Amino acid sequence: MVSKAVAKYVHALHQKKYRLRHGAFLVEGGKSVQELLSSALLTERLFVTAEFAAKISPLPPQIPVEVVSAEELTRLGTLATNQTALAVARLPQEPPLPTAPGLLLALDEVRDPGNLGTLIRLADWYGLPGVVCSDTCADPWSPKTVAATMGSFTRVPVWQRDLPQWLAALPPGTPIYGADLHGDNVHRLQLQPQGVLVMGSESHGLTPAVEQCLTQRLHIPGRGQAESLNVAISAAILLDNFFRAG
Repeated sequence: MVSKAVAKYVHALHQKKYRLRHGAFLVEGGKSVQELLSSALLTERLFVTAEFAAKISPLPPQIPVEVVSAEELTRLGTLATNQTALAVARLPQEPPLPTAPGLLLALDEVRDPGNLGTLIRLADWYGLPGVVCSDTCADPWSPKTVAATMGSFTRVPVWQRDLPQWLAALPPGTPIYGADLHGDNVHRLQLQPQGVLVMGSESHGLTPAVEQCLTQRLHIPGRGQAESLNVAISAAILLDNFFRAG
């Protein structure tokens, strides 16, 4: 049985204020936990079912491990059911923002953790140097966001910034792209994967202060009647156009 003190600590990490206070976050599910254990991120504590422990044996000797039932594991975490593993990991230190040429993904008020996690996963797929989130985005380290990255949280640096201020301070001449219904048809452009691609929330688009920083607006042409695209789908289409020639 997990002690009451440990259970209380794990439950506290369901909330952002306690994640920040303790400098830790939760990783749930076998795949995500295995990604964590094979990464450079620090694992503080591990909870596993006996069945899962047998699959990843030997367990890491330097990490406290508790073998628990699936019911207890589910009670500790946020998933509807969890029959594999849950880990407490240390929040990583933000690395310096890259200065070399490349394409960064910036997110403006993307408040759905599932979308945020998928966007981090997209950044991993296309090999982007990282993701810059406005301070009004969902928490990159919430359990739902981490789960939606499908392990990419271990590989993609995430920075949280005052987005208009950060964009305005970029070196002169840095291309800053943004999705816009009245922008240039992305299929007719030859885009280079350099600069910043900014994606906004599905319901409101880019905030005015961020929109003012754009150097080019990009439009994804459609033929049907859908009012809009999911932000992660839009980002995937745009990113593919940046890397098409490469």
